[in-house]
Amino acid sequence: MSTTFRALGNPNYRLWAGGALVSNIGTWMQRVAQDWLVLTVLTDHSGTAVGITTALQFLPMLLLGPYAGVLADRYPKRAILLWTQSAMGLCGLVVGLLVVTGSAQLWQVYAAALFLGLASAIDGPARQAFVSELVGQEDIANAVSLNSASFNTARLTGPAIAGVLIAWAGTGPVFLLNAASFIAVIISLTRIRRSELAPAVRAVRGKHQVAEGLAYVRRRPDLVLILVLVAILGAFGMNFPITNALMSTAEFGMGPGEFGLLGSVMAVGTLSGALLAARRARPRLRFLLGGALGLGLFTLIASVSPSFWLYAAVLVPVGLASLTFLNSCNTSIQLSVEPQFRGRVLALYLATLQGGTALGAPLMGWLGTTFGARWSVAAGGAVVLLAGLLAVAAVVRKSPLTWRQQLSASFPGRRAPRGPAEPVSPSA
Repeated sequence: MSTTFRALGNPNYRLWAGGALVSNIGTWMQRVAQDWLVLTVLTDHSGTAVGITTALQFLPMLLLGPYAGVLADRYPKRAILLWTQSAMGLCGLVVGLLVVTGSAQLWQVYAAALFLGLASAIDGPARQAFVSELVGQEDIANAVSLNSASFNTARLTGPAIAGVLIAWAGTGPVFLLNAASFIAVIISLTRIRRSELAPAVRAVRGKHQVAEGLAYVRRRPDLVLILVLVAILGAFGMNFPITNALMSTAEFGMGPGEFGLLGSVMAVGTLSGALLAARRARPRLRFLLGGALGLGLFTLIASVSPSFWLYAAVLVPVGLASLTFLNSCNTSIQLSVEPQFRGRVLALYLATLQGGTALGAPLMGWLGTTFGARWSVAAGGAVVLLAGLLAVAAVVRKSPLTWRQQLSASFPGRRAPRGPAEPVSPSA
């Protein structure tokens, strides 16, 4: 099998990947339907309302993420996923029925987004860490990249399908189809051969497990760098549903089909980035920093694109840069963190990413509503580009020797500095 797809040689991973692909397509369909429902049906093109909906969906990860990581380190991840995937499917079913019956109100969508966020907060760390139990250590990087490829294949098709369905039948059926898509991933979880899993060493029950996870991260400057960048890029550079909705409707006067198309066009870039990452055995620091810089630069270019189609074209490198950055962050954590801490560190990673998105979403929506969609896009790009430049400066000029050694361990493509080695604690 090609090195790009070598993790698919594992039967358990094939089952998981197949179910996840179907569910991811439904998830992207619902994201488009939810934004369109709030933006054009329940409000009069209120970017602030869309931002609040996004914030409610991602805020629970910021608040509960560290505790969800403890659950992922302590209990069987497969069992956790069965419960959380069922809960998220139920959420889509309820909203779909409300919309189809004509009784949906904005507060109900807010409540559903919050419920979905709660389930996702528990699901995320377990789902990310479950990959390392499905495949061997040598295939973790490939499996993480293929997960991204699956997610972005869904991102390529889901928004386009949703746009057509919304124009034809409204948003309600899209929510119902998403609810049905969760059946696929639940079936895949029940058919996985548990005897062939490689479960990680479970964390010992204790009173300060969240604090232990935070202390572990503090001892790792490379992880601190990742989390700070992820928080900033999540808040200002990853709110694509809001900025794309505002640009397509308020700036270019387009309909649901074109709005859905933007998500698919952007997925061309993210899918390309995922497939390129799948060919790399390990992450590289230069790709992480380059992804951050590229995301900021191309977002700024998108903000001044004079037409809808030029804006859409620039979203391809935007998607490529964002996926390159996120995949490098995720893979480096999966490979460099000790197994008994993996769930908690991944939870912190997801909390900073989704929590940053939740905190930034209302601000980005308010900027777009108050000053115009282009200002929202430009402000996000400027902040991301500045964060990337500062990260490069910190690594190149101000890194202490221990930081550089740890970065070299997590990102083998970075050459270790010459000179006497300073010992690094094994726990770090």
